Amino acid sequence: MAVFKDTEQMYEVLGGLFTSLMENEAVLIKFLDAKITILYEINDPKGQIWLAPSHGVVCGPCDATPDVTMWISGDDCHRFWLKELKLPVAIAMRKIKTKGSLPKVLKMLPLLGPAYDAYPDIARKHGLPIK
Repeated sequence: MAVFKDTEQMYEVLGGLFTSLMENEAVLIKFLDAKITILYEINDPKGQIWLAPSHGVVCGPCDATPDVTMWISGDDCHRFWLKELKLPVAIAMRKIKTKGSLPKVLKMLPLLGPAYDAYPDIARKHGLPIK
């Protein structure tokens, strides 16, 4: 059974994670300075989450142009934010497929810490499994 019961719940959880990060001034400044637009194409459930300096966090279609697109399943996304799936391993195992500038993605690595810290509480709040 998939971690997220449907796209709406995935948007609530993951969209909520990214939105809360953008409310942190230090994170927002780093995000805006990176000047990168990321599109997460998520399957099972199917959906899109955009992180775009020009649009903020968008759950669903967006008219921005991604610098980087990442394809990932909802379950692997959940595991990633719980630190159960490491980025280099996920890319090597093709659990995360990427298109675009990986150096630009690396600019976003400083933002992972606050996301990793916030995600377990957000997931728990939504009744998702936490080991």
